[in-house]
Amino acid sequence: MQALPEHTIVFTSLKDGSHQFHYRLGPDFFLACGDEDLLGGEAGVDVDLEKANHLLVARIHVQGLARMLCDHCNAPMDQPVEGEQRQIFKLTGAEETDEDELVSLDSGAHEINLTHYIYECLRLHLPIRHVHPPGQCDPEVTKVLDKALVNHEPDPRWAKLNQLKNKGA
Repeated sequence: MQALPEHTIVFTSLKDGSHQFHYRLGPDFFLACGDEDLLGGEAGVDVDLEKANHLLVARIHVQGLARMLCDHCNAPMDQPVEGEQRQIFKLTGAEETDEDELVSLDSGAHEINLTHYIYECLRLHLPIRHVHPPGQCDPEVTKVLDKALVNHEPDPRWAKLNQLKNKGA
């Protein structure tokens, strides 16, 4: 993932306390993601950065639409997405590490780039299955899928087994 300069926060110039940042995600962001599933979209990102002596806590809130392909008809669709994620940055003299929610930064660091964490927040809050609302899928594809749908009767042996199971209960 390519880090975008507009998501860089120079925290050394900030006073201790809470700071708010707002970003608009557009074509540049989705192109920089390099994610084949994301065709584009528009979203707003609000970041609340709490700065302390050796600690930065970023609360990232994403809300908008991600353009994707429908899993049912394979036509483009706008998938609503909204979610929040907390990311903690700790300034230590140790080597830089990145574990789930905690990122250790070198004590000489003076800025953080949030592009990757914004992408993570967006991606983690997208549903696993992306489908149009009922009736909005491509009608031609739906017609072909309905023809291909096999409606078969269950094996009668399973019905007999269920009867035995229900007798024992």
